[in-house]
Amino acid sequence: MTVGRIEAEGRAVTSTLPVVEIKSLVKSFSGRTVLDNVDFTVQPGSIVSIIGRSGGRKTTLMRCINLLEQPDSGSITLQGEPVFAGRKTVCRDLAKLRQRVGMVFQRFHLFPHLTAVENVMLAQMKGLRIPEKKALHTALELLAEVGLSHRALAFPEQMSGGEQQRVAIARALALGPSLLLFDEPTSALDPESTRDVLAVMRRLARSGMTMVIVTHEVPFAREISDQVVFIDGGHIIEQGPPSEVIDNPREERTQAFLRSYKTDN
Repeated sequence: MTVGRIEAEGRAVTSTLPVVEIKSLVKSFSGRTVLDNVDFTVQPGSIVSIIGRSGGRKTTLMRCINLLEQPDSGSITLQGEPVFAGRKTVCRDLAKLRQRVGMVFQRFHLFPHLTAVENVMLAQMKGLRIPEKKALHTALELLAEVGLSHRALAFPEQMSGGEQQRVAIARALALGPSLLLFDEPTSALDPESTRDVLAVMRRLARSGMTMVIVTHEVPFAREISDQVVFIDGGHIIEQGPPSEVIDNPREERTQAFLRSYKTDN
Protein backbone atom coordinates (compact mmCIF):
# COMPACT_ATOMS: atom_id res chain seq x y z
CA MET A 1 0.00 0.00 0.00
CA THR A 2 1.45 3.35 -0.96
CA VAL A 3 1.58 6.55 1.01
CA GLY A 4 -1.03 8.11 -1.23
CA ARG A 5 -3.46 5.25 -0.78
CA ILE A 6 -2.96 5.28 2.96
CA GLU A 7 -3.40 9.05 3.11
CA ALA A 8 -6.71 8.80 1.27
CA GLU A 9 -8.02 6.54 4.01
CA GLY A 10 -7.24 8.98 6.81
CA ARG A 11 -6.36 7.95 10.34
CA ALA A 12 -9.05 5.34 10.81
CA VAL A 13 -8.27 2.75 13.49
CA THR A 14 -9.74 -0.72 13.12
CA SER A 15 -8.23 -2.35 16.20
CA THR A 16 -8.19 -1.35 19.85
CA LEU A 17 -5.21 -3.56 20.67
CA PRO A 18 -1.92 -1.73 21.16
CA VAL A 19 0.40 -2.14 18.20
CA VAL A 20 3.26 -2.61 20.68
CA GLU A 21 3.11 -3.23 24.41
CA ILE A 22 6.34 -3.54 26.41
CA LYS A 23 6.36 -4.40 30.09
CA SER A 24 9.23 -4.51 32.60
CA LEU A 25 11.84 -4.68 29.85
CA VAL A 26 15.45 -5.18 30.92
CA LYS A 27 18.46 -5.24 28.61
CA SER A 28 22.14 -5.44 29.49
CA PHE A 29 25.45 -5.55 27.66
CA SER A 30 28.40 -7.36 29.26
CA GLY A 31 26.67 -7.36 32.62
CA ARG A 32 25.80 -3.65 32.52
CA THR A 33 22.11 -2.81 32.54
CA VAL A 34 21.26 -0.36 29.77
CA LEU A 35 17.44 -0.58 29.84
CA ASP A 36 15.91 -0.96 33.27
CA ASN A 37 12.28 -1.97 33.85
CA VAL A 38 10.91 -0.13 30.82
CA ASP A 39 7.15 0.07 30.18
CA PHE A 40 6.11 1.37 26.78
CA THR A 41 2.89 1.23 24.75
CA VAL A 42 2.12 2.34 21.19
CA GLN A 43 -1.53 2.65 20.19
CA PRO A 44 -2.80 2.09 16.62
CA GLY A 45 -2.41 5.09 14.36
CA SER A 46 -0.29 7.00 16.86
CA ILE A 47 3.09 8.68 16.43
CA VAL A 48 5.48 8.29 19.36
CA SER A 49 8.75 10.21 19.44
CA ILE A 50 11.61 9.16 21.70
CA ILE A 51 13.95 11.96 22.69
CA GLY A 52 16.94 12.19 24.99
CA ARG A 53 20.69 12.63 25.23
CA SER A 54 23.12 10.63 23.14
CA GLY A 55 23.86 7.38 24.96
CA GLY A 56 20.48 7.36 26.68
CA ARG A 57 19.67 4.01 25.01
CA LYS A 58 16.92 5.29 22.75
CA THR A 59 18.12 3.17 19.83
CA THR A 60 18.52 0.09 22.04
CA LEU A 61 14.86 0.35 23.03
CA MET A 62 13.92 0.74 19.37
CA ARG A 63 15.94 -2.33 18.35
CA CYS A 64 14.32 -4.42 21.07
CA ILE A 65 10.88 -3.83 19.56
CA ASN A 66 11.64 -5.96 16.49
CA LEU A 67 14.20 -8.12 18.33
CA LEU A 68 17.27 -6.85 16.55
CA GLU A 69 18.41 -6.77 20.18
CA GLN A 70 17.13 -9.53 22.44
CA PRO A 71 16.12 -8.33 25.92
CA ASP A 72 17.17 -10.10 29.10
CA SER A 73 13.69 -10.13 30.61
CA GLY A 74 10.24 -8.60 30.41
CA SER A 75 7.62 -8.93 27.69
CA ILE A 76 6.95 -7.55 24.20
CA THR A 77 3.55 -7.98 22.56
CA LEU A 78 2.78 -7.01 18.97
CA GLN A 79 -0.91 -6.51 18.17
CA GLY A 80 -1.86 -8.88 20.98
CA GLU A 81 0.66 -11.54 19.95
CA PRO A 82 3.57 -12.23 22.36
CA VAL A 83 6.96 -12.04 20.65
CA PHE A 84 9.12 -12.02 23.79
CA ALA A 85 8.14 -13.25 27.23
CA GLY A 86 10.05 -13.86 30.42
CA ARG A 87 13.59 -14.43 29.24
CA LYS A 88 13.10 -15.84 25.77
CA THR A 89 11.90 -15.05 22.27
CA VAL A 90 8.54 -16.68 21.58
CA CYS A 91 8.17 -15.36 18.03
CA ARG A 92 8.69 -18.30 15.67
CA ASP A 93 9.37 -16.27 12.53
CA LEU A 94 11.64 -13.26 13.02
CA ALA A 95 11.67 -12.48 9.30
CA LYS A 96 7.89 -12.14 9.32
CA LEU A 97 8.06 -10.02 12.48
CA ARG A 98 10.45 -7.62 10.76
CA GLN A 99 8.10 -7.32 7.80
CA ARG A 100 5.32 -6.26 10.17
CA VAL A 101 7.65 -3.91 12.03
CA GLY A 102 9.60 -2.00 9.38
CA MET A 103 12.72 -0.08 10.33
CA VAL A 104 14.37 2.93 8.71
CA PHE A 105 17.96 3.18 9.87
CA GLN A 106 20.16 6.20 10.41
CA ARG A 107 22.59 5.09 7.69
CA PHE A 108 20.13 3.93 5.00
CA HIS A 109 21.59 0.39 4.45
CA LEU A 110 20.72 0.31 0.74
CA PHE A 111 22.36 -2.31 -1.46
CA PRO A 112 25.05 -0.30 -3.31
CA HIS A 113 24.99 -2.52 -6.43
CA LEU A 114 21.24 -2.06 -6.95
CA THR A 115 19.34 0.95 -8.28
CA ALA A 116 16.70 2.72 -6.21
CA VAL A 117 13.87 0.79 -7.84
CA GLU A 118 15.73 -2.51 -7.49
CA ASN A 119 16.28 -1.88 -3.78
CA VAL A 120 12.54 -1.41 -3.29
CA MET A 121 11.69 -4.38 -5.52
CA LEU A 122 14.05 -6.76 -3.74
CA ALA A 123 12.33 -6.26 -0.38
CA GLN A 124 9.05 -7.41 -1.91
CA MET A 125 10.40 -10.26 -4.02
CA LYS A 126 12.52 -11.82 -1.26
CA GLY A 127 10.38 -10.96 1.75
CA LEU A 128 6.88 -11.39 0.35
CA ARG A 129 7.54 -13.57 -2.73
CA ILE A 130 5.84 -11.00 -4.94
CA PRO A 131 6.31 -11.50 -8.71
CA GLU A 132 8.82 -9.20 -10.38
CA LYS A 133 6.29 -7.32 -12.52
CA LYS A 134 4.04 -6.51 -9.55
CA ALA A 135 7.05 -5.61 -7.39
CA LEU A 136 8.24 -3.20 -10.08
CA HIS A 137 4.83 -1.51 -10.26
CA THR A 138 4.69 -1.07 -6.48
CA ALA A 139 8.29 0.11 -6.29
CA LEU A 140 7.73 2.79 -8.92
CA GLU A 141 4.54 3.88 -7.19
CA LEU A 142 6.30 4.18 -3.84
CA LEU A 143 9.25 6.08 -5.29
CA ALA A 144 6.76 8.53 -6.78
CA GLU A 145 5.14 8.93 -3.38
CA VAL A 146 8.46 9.90 -1.78
CA GLY A 147 9.28 12.26 -4.65
CA LEU A 148 11.91 10.13 -6.38
CA SER A 149 10.40 8.97 -9.67
CA HIS A 150 13.23 10.69 -11.48
CA ARG A 151 15.84 8.75 -9.48
CA ALA A 152 14.46 5.25 -9.98
CA LEU A 153 17.50 4.10 -12.01
CA ALA A 154 20.10 5.85 -9.84
CA PHE A 155 22.51 3.85 -7.71
CA PRO A 156 22.96 4.85 -4.04
CA GLU A 157 26.37 6.44 -4.69
CA GLN A 158 24.68 8.73 -7.24
CA MET A 159 22.10 9.96 -4.74
CA SER A 160 22.27 12.43 -1.88
CA GLY A 161 21.85 11.22 1.69
CA GLY A 162 18.29 12.54 1.78
CA GLU A 163 17.40 10.72 -1.44
CA GLN A 164 18.88 7.50 -0.09
CA GLN A 165 16.85 7.87 3.10
CA ARG A 166 13.65 8.37 1.11
CA VAL A 167 14.43 5.20 -0.88
CA ALA A 168 14.88 3.42 2.46
CA ILE A 169 11.45 4.65 3.56
CA ALA A 170 9.91 3.41 0.29
CA ARG A 171 11.61 0.04 0.80
CA ALA A 172 10.19 -0.27 4.32
CA LEU A 173 6.69 0.68 3.10
CA ALA A 174 6.86 -1.93 0.33
CA LEU A 175 6.45 -4.70 2.90
CA GLY A 176 3.15 -3.25 4.17
CA PRO A 177 4.19 -2.91 7.83
CA SER A 178 1.77 -2.24 10.65
CA LEU A 179 4.48 -0.22 12.42
CA LEU A 180 7.42 1.83 11.17
CA LEU A 181 10.46 2.47 13.36
CA PHE A 182 12.72 5.42 12.53
CA ASP A 183 16.16 5.56 14.14
CA GLU A 184 17.45 9.16 13.94
CA PRO A 185 16.43 9.35 10.25
CA THR A 186 17.81 12.85 9.70
CA SER A 187 20.92 12.93 11.89
CA ALA A 188 23.33 12.36 8.97
CA LEU A 189 21.61 14.80 6.60
CA ASP A 190 22.08 18.42 5.60
CA PRO A 191 19.21 20.87 6.33
CA GLU A 192 17.65 20.65 2.84
CA SER A 193 17.68 16.85 2.84
CA THR A 194 16.30 16.88 6.39
CA ARG A 195 13.33 18.96 5.23
CA ASP A 196 12.60 16.51 2.40
CA VAL A 197 12.69 13.46 4.68
CA LEU A 198 10.57 15.13 7.37
CA ALA A 199 8.02 16.09 4.71
CA VAL A 200 7.62 12.41 3.78
CA MET A 201 7.24 11.50 7.44
CA ARG A 202 4.56 14.16 7.89
CA ARG A 203 2.60 12.59 5.03
CA LEU A 204 2.91 9.20 6.65
CA ALA A 205 1.68 10.66 9.93
CA ARG A 206 -1.37 12.17 8.23
CA SER A 207 -2.07 8.84 6.57
CA GLY A 208 -2.45 6.97 9.85
CA MET A 209 0.79 5.00 9.78
CA THR A 210 1.78 3.98 13.29
CA MET A 211 5.32 5.21 13.90
CA VAL A 212 7.97 5.24 16.61
CA ILE A 213 10.64 7.84 15.93
CA VAL A 214 13.95 8.26 17.71
CA THR A 215 14.83 11.85 16.90
CA HIS A 216 16.93 14.82 17.95
CA GLU A 217 14.51 17.13 16.11
CA VAL A 218 12.56 18.36 19.15
CA PRO A 219 10.37 20.88 17.22
CA PHE A 220 9.44 18.11 14.77
CA ALA A 221 8.61 15.78 17.67
CA ARG A 222 6.37 18.47 19.17
CA GLU A 223 4.60 19.00 15.85
CA ILE A 224 4.04 15.43 14.76
CA SER A 225 3.71 13.30 17.89
CA ASP A 226 0.75 12.03 19.85
CA GLN A 227 3.13 10.94 22.61
CA VAL A 228 6.70 11.91 23.48
CA VAL A 229 8.98 9.70 25.55
CA PHE A 230 12.06 11.14 27.26
CA ILE A 231 14.60 8.42 28.04
CA ASP A 232 17.81 8.92 29.97
CA GLY A 233 20.28 6.39 31.31
CA GLY A 234 18.10 3.50 30.21
CA HIS A 235 15.05 4.75 32.13
CA ILE A 236 11.89 6.34 30.82
CA ILE A 237 11.88 9.56 32.82
CA GLU A 238 8.72 11.07 31.42
CA GLN A 239 6.13 10.29 28.76
CA GLY A 240 2.94 11.94 27.61
CA PRO A 241 1.59 14.42 25.03
CA PRO A 242 4.06 16.95 23.60
CA SER A 243 2.19 19.72 25.42
CA GLU A 244 3.30 18.12 28.67
CA VAL A 245 6.69 16.52 28.04
CA ILE A 246 8.17 19.21 25.77
CA ASP A 247 6.25 22.35 26.73
CA ASN A 248 5.66 21.70 30.45
CA PRO A 249 7.95 18.88 31.64
CA ARG A 250 7.52 17.79 35.25
CA GLU A 251 10.87 16.09 35.80
CA GLU A 252 14.11 17.98 36.38
CA ARG A 253 16.07 15.69 34.04
CA THR A 254 13.62 16.42 31.22
CA GLN A 255 13.80 20.14 31.93
CA ALA A 256 17.61 20.05 31.92
CA PHE A 257 17.70 18.19 28.60
CA LEU A 258 15.35 20.66 26.95
CA ARG A 259 17.33 23.62 28.31
CA SER A 260 20.52 22.17 26.87
CA TYR A 261 18.79 21.49 23.55
CA LYS A 262 17.66 25.12 23.28
CA THR A 263 21.16 26.31 24.16
CA ASP A 264 22.77 24.09 21.53
CA ASN A 265 20.29 25.11 18.85
